[in-house]
Amino acid sequence: MEFINIAIVVVYLVGMLAFGWWGKSRTKNTSDYLVAGRRLGPLLYTGTMAAVVLGGASTVGGVGLGYTYGISGMWLVVAIGFGVLLLSLLFAPTLQKLKIYTVSQMLTLRYGTEATKASGIVMLAYTLMLCATSTGAYATIFVVLFGWDRAVSIAVGGAIVLIYSTIGGMWSITLADMAQFIIKTVGVFALMLPFALINAGGFSGISERAGAEFFSITGIGLQSIITYFVVYTLGLLIGQDIWQRVFTARTPTVARWGGVTAGVYCILYGVAGAVIGMSASVILPNIESQDDVYADIAINVLPIGIGGLVLAAAVAAMMSTASGSLIAAATVARADVVPFVSSWFGRSGQTSIDTTTEADAENPEHDVTANRWWVLGLGLVAIALAVIVQDVVAALTIAYAILVGGLLVSILGGLVWKRATGVAAAASMAAGTVFTLGTMIYLEVNAENQYDGIYANDPIYWGLGASAIVFIAVSFLTKRTDPTVMAAWERRVAGAAEDEVPVADTRRAARR
Repeated sequence: MEFINIAIVVVYLVGMLAFGWWGKSRTKNTSDYLVAGRRLGPLLYTGTMAAVVLGGASTVGGVGLGYTYGISGMWLVVAIGFGVLLLSLLFAPTLQKLKIYTVSQMLTLRYGTEATKASGIVMLAYTLMLCATSTGAYATIFVVLFGWDRAVSIAVGGAIVLIYSTIGGMWSITLADMAQFIIKTVGVFALMLPFALINAGGFSGISERAGAEFFSITGIGLQSIITYFVVYTLGLLIGQDIWQRVFTARTPTVARWGGVTAGVYCILYGVAGAVIGMSASVILPNIESQDDVYADIAINVLPIGIGGLVLAAAVAAMMSTASGSLIAAATVARADVVPFVSSWFGRSGQTSIDTTTEADAENPEHDVTANRWWVLGLGLVAIALAVIVQDVVAALTIAYAILVGGLLVSILGGLVWKRATGVAAAASMAAGTVFTLGTMIYLEVNAENQYDGIYANDPIYWGLGASAIVFIAVSFLTKRTDPTVMAAWERRVAGAAEDEVPVADTRRAARR
């Protein structure tokens, strides 16, 4: 049984490498490499969007929460699905029309100032830590399955993701994500859910042996539910890894309705995971760690071979998140962070992502090669972080808190409020970040337990409050955004621009 399960996972991993070579044949320029040529139709877009947001926390973590808290364990993944729904219905069509590559480029285009490029540093930290966390997560399955050391598991798993991501960029990641989406759907909905539910005696069997309280949708606690929506729903609205998938959509309609479909899928995925966990609490009542529930069901409950496919589904979920965050980190580093840092030393911040040079236009493969080096370099950094840093989750929590508390207001405010100004956006980002970090440090110093420190919600609330107040006040106190900048923005929002790199236009407008 163990040999068959291992063989299935190995075949899956080899398949991921094959998708890397397949994607390479479709990658001709920067647009292909970073956003799949902006050509994804409804099926591919829905699959890749669902794959990137449903990682280890949603799959292994969601089942574990169901094991401990019953049906209310669904709320973490439901919050993620709700974030995808909001993004798709409210903002995705507009984002698709902008023809950009990063969140920071949207800020520069909207406000006409490069001061907002500081947001790229937060995005880089967030995406890099997300990649490291996902890499460490699927490595734990390799430890159990192959008996490898943790560092070896991280190195091997990370190398596989790094190879197919580096070779073909977003096309390889999209093709791999689609395969991962299919594997997750079959593994969770068609195999794991019915087998677990039948072995538990159905819902009546769960109710008899676990108690009716297991079916309370608020059993996990109102505070935890609020936390999931604050962190995951709001974070999904502005995360570079999610926006970069929106940029791959062929049309605004695909971005909206493909995203809505992915959001609904996520909600159903969350319910399925919770039910699987509830069933496991009856079948295997003595599991010590809720993170082990998923693997224990796959190995001890499911028939030979099916368990291997289900384990492959878990690995697929984590790899899709890791690869998506990796290419997002590389895009932000090259397009936003390096130019921003270079400007502090009096050097030009222009890169080939910001404005295509004549040399790159004549030889687009040259620019693709540069992007590959960035993905490779940051992938190695993420693998090293996963090996060296023991508390990567804490670092990711800090990045998430700053992302929401510091950047949410200026990003969404720019999309919905015409009176917002660049000075207000920069001041809002600074105020939100300072209050978020300040509150976090204060709570950590005075914490009685881990939930009072950096894992508390208070820093995000203080950051959001300060950011919103400063954003509104400074917008009214400062001069309106340059009409030339706003005109360029309106053209982009209307979908009139044909080029894919708006930053050069906003640089000229900002200098006037």
